[in-house]
Amino acid sequence: MLDLPRLGMGTAAIGNLYRAMTDAEAAATIHAALDAGIRYFDTAPHYGFGLAEQRLGRGLGVRKDVLVSTKIGRLLLPTTDLRRERHAFVDARPYEPVFDYSGDAVLRSLDGSLERLERDHVDLLLAHDIGRLTHGDRHEATLRIFLEDGYPAMRRLRDEGAVRAIGIGVNEVAICLDLLDRVDLDVILLAGRFTLLDRSAAEELLPLCEAKGVRLIVGGPYNSGILAQPLADGGERRFDYAPAAAETLSRARNIEAECARFDVALPVAALQFPLRHPAVASVIPGMANPAEIADNVARLVVPVPDDLWAALEGVPA
Repeated sequence: MLDLPRLGMGTAAIGNLYRAMTDAEAAATIHAALDAGIRYFDTAPHYGFGLAEQRLGRGLGVRKDVLVSTKIGRLLLPTTDLRRERHAFVDARPYEPVFDYSGDAVLRSLDGSLERLERDHVDLLLAHDIGRLTHGDRHEATLRIFLEDGYPAMRRLRDEGAVRAIGIGVNEVAICLDLLDRVDLDVILLAGRFTLLDRSAAEELLPLCEAKGVRLIVGGPYNSGILAQPLADGGERRFDYAPAAAETLSRARNIEAECARFDVALPVAALQFPLRHPAVASVIPGMANPAEIADNVARLVVPVPDDLWAALEGVPA
């Protein structure tokens, strides 16, 4: 059984999500995370089309005292599409991610990840973005391929010791509930669905994970950035990878006002909120520079009064 740390690092940013960074900036961010005691790093082939894995592998070097998760579900195929921004990644590698959840693709994807990461294993292997939210009308066909071929391949990898745990990495609750009724999962990485602004995982999924002993990793605790800084600081706010709507901003301001009554910064409450539930093992915000590393490490240990959590229960999410 993996002992997941309470705080990990999501690596989409070092794959140039939304903006480009240099190799040196990415390395400095990884080294700052290690120096701060962070020992869990989540990545995926999709992040910069291999760039995040490549940079993470170089940054970790020969370190063995870390946990790494990566994902299957997209194969990286060479492309001649050299637009500067593709799929929200800027100046990424010249590959196109193509969905494939077959058993052969699981093995090919993992081999590619290990090569880019310069490691002989990863600890967690997650099926990335399976579900209707991503696949729409192709969901049923995609899910069938995964259940009949891709998932058995993942399970064999775990049973043979090639990976230590398997699960899914998704952005929707429905597919989590569906798969928990069908297959054995060790972990679920769920982004953005158990936060101060979106608690849709709370009613059914979290109790089910607790009952089944499936540990939940919460990604996107800041919901793509809207909760990452005080709202009074201004600037564009993203929610679920897009500019936040006025109604969403209004709800966030109501939450921030309640936090202010208890002298707690909004990002502190946002980071700590998921960890209060016993089903949640870890929270993994994306981090793009050493300052964000320092901020997240500091936020995790700020005392938060129980009265604030009680008060936030009355603020609509």
